Parts: sequence; structure tokens; C-alpha cells
Amino acid sequence: MSGFYSTIARYYDAENSDKSDDLAFYSALAAEHGGPLLEIGCGTGRVLLHLAQEGHNAHGIDKDGAMLERAQHKRAALPPDLRENIVLYQGDVLRTDEIHERYKLILLSYNMLTHFQQQEQQSALLKRLRAWLRDDGLLVIDLPNPAPVFASADSDALTLERTFIEPESGHLVMQQSVSTLDRARQLLHVTWVYDEISADGTLKRTFAPVVFRYYFLAELRLLLQAAGFAVDTVYGDCDGGDYDETSERLIVLAAPVQG
Repeated sequence: MSGFYSTIARYYDAENSDKSDDLAFYSALAAEHGGPLLEIGCGTGRVLLHLAQEGHNAHGIDKDGAMLERAQHKRAALPPDLRENIVLYQGDVLRTDEIHERYKLILLSYNMLTHFQQQEQQSALLKRLRAWLRDDGLLVIDLPNPAPVFASADSDALTLERTFIEPESGHLVMQQSVSTLDRARQLLHVTWVYDEISADGTLKRTFAPVVFRYYFLAELRLLLQAAGFAVDTVYGDCDGGDYDETSERLIVLAAPVQG
């Protein structure tokens, strides 16, 4: 996972510049539950810095140094009073011994849990998060809904996902992908292809393979239950829509089980 994000770090913010549909959702949860809050896999700070700028005490952890360096640069550009709201940790969430806080809100935002593919990893992660979460806190997990993907036909075609301008170089980038779905193991194998075109027309191609794991709601309920959580609410989108087989997202809010 870390190698993948190191490869795409310089593209990440530009390719996700239009990803803002979840920010109001997290703002509402942070306003309701307060801080401190912790985001797992905070990356370049898209969600975390948004919440910090709203006045919340926001902590984040990420394994990838290249992504976290970009978050640090953004943090440094904020006014001093806002910078004080932000704590960033670099490390493996399953092994770090730096986090001693207990949080009112823990976020596994946009697809983060898909990087944990083995049951042992999933169990260890959720048990760690339970230990870091206050008894009156809330865990939020935002995942892609597997139902539409598993129902669709396979294709090995190279697909154009988007085009964008990489801000540091000013180069046009065409982001493409080719993927295969292993339905038995619930694994999506994707190779992202970035074609970067310089001013003189030179093309530089970057390959970034990654594997994502899909989760179904029933198994997620069991994983959470085994780690000391109970599912509180399930949404199909960030606007609070009902979850069903046609939903784009699978968003789960889980509360700690007492005693």
C-alpha cells in the first residue's frame, strides 16, 4: 500500500480535486461528537485539514511518507491557531506506539478499509480502534458498495478515468485504469496508468498497481461485533440516503459496546 501511494502522491490532490461530497458529512459528525478526532490513512489531509480548519482537534496517521509530507506542507501554510489543531503521525496503524489519546470520533474515510485484505489485519485494526475510541465515541467507515461491481460484467479494457493538470509541473495527465475482479476473494486488482504530457509533447507513463478488498455489510457487522462494536447506522451515500444494492457507497457508523 505504501509503495502505491508513494508512486501517486504527486498526482493525488489534483486527481481528487473534485472529491468533496463527503466533507459536509464529516463536518456534521465532528460538530455532533466533538474532538479530538482521528483519521486513519489521512493521506495528504483532504478530510483532516478540512475538519481542523473548522476548529476541531484533528489527528491523523498515515504510513506513506510522501503523502504525509504533503499534508505537513498544507498544515504549515495554515494560521498558527489552526496548525495547533493538527497532529500528524507517520507509521503503521497496526504497530505504532505513538498514539496515547482516546478519541470521540475515528474515521476510516474514503475506501481506507479496502487496504486491509487479511482477516487478521482487519481484526487487529478494529480492536486497536476500539481501544483508542472513547466509550461514547463513534467509528465511521466509508466503503464502496460491492453489489453493483459484483453484478457487472468483467472487462479487461483500458479505461480513461479522468484528465487533470498536475499543478507543480503544469503538465496534462491522463489517468487510466485496467482492473480484474476476483469475486471469490473479494479482491479488485487495479493498475492505474498515468500518462503525463510535457509542454514539448513528451509522454511519461507511470504504472501504479494496487489491490482493494470489497466488504459486504453482513461480514462487516461480524468483524465489528468481534472487535467490540455494534453497527448503529448504515447509509448508501454521504447525504444520509438508505443503503441498498444500487447505492454507490456503504457507509457504516459503529458505536462501542459497553461492558
